[in-house]
Amino acid sequence: MSETLTLPAEARDRVGKGASRSLRRTGRVPAVVYGENQAPQSIHVEEKELRRQLGTGHFFNSIVEIVVGGETVRTLPKDVAFHPVSDRPLHADFLRISADHKVHVNVPVVFANEAASPGLKRGGVLNIVLHDLDLVCAPDAIPDEVVIDVTGLEVGASIHLHNVDLPAGVTAAHADRDDTIATIVAPSGLRSEEGDNSKTEGA
Repeated sequence: MSETLTLPAEARDRVGKGASRSLRRTGRVPAVVYGENQAPQSIHVEEKELRRQLGTGHFFNSIVEIVVGGETVRTLPKDVAFHPVSDRPLHADFLRISADHKVHVNVPVVFANEAASPGLKRGGVLNIVLHDLDLVCAPDAIPDEVVIDVTGLEVGASIHLHNVDLPAGVTAAHADRDDTIATIVAPSGLRSEEGDNSKTEGA
């Protein structure tokens, strides 16, 4: 479970490009909170604190409690726009969520026990096709990561979505596609030898 983050904010009285530029000059980032059939709420947050939370590595998979005007709003970060040159955050979008709200999140994949894979021990390479999975779950059930055990896998093995054990209450958004997540491929030297052998046999 990702931790819950708290982000202090202030209401924005003015909107528009000019107002946003003025906020950024004072170290603030304009943002908007929307969803749950309520009117969008324009806010601004401290750039330094937003950067710190982005640096946690799991910002977009965390519940962010935005505190504005003495009220706390539970949200899920949906987007942060960055300056193309300086990489400063320019704007942020947050989606209001309720306890029974199901959310789509991209959760990173982590591979475990690579030393216990005969294929990898023989020099095979773990070819990662999907670095994260599109999952659906309640906000309080968002996992930090999905761990995939490669124990016993040989060269040529493929790991598909149906091979993954997801936490309780978490489902794959596109389970019907049974996407390939990773494969164990032969090392380049071995592939070259096999290619040369097949040419010789066919000569």
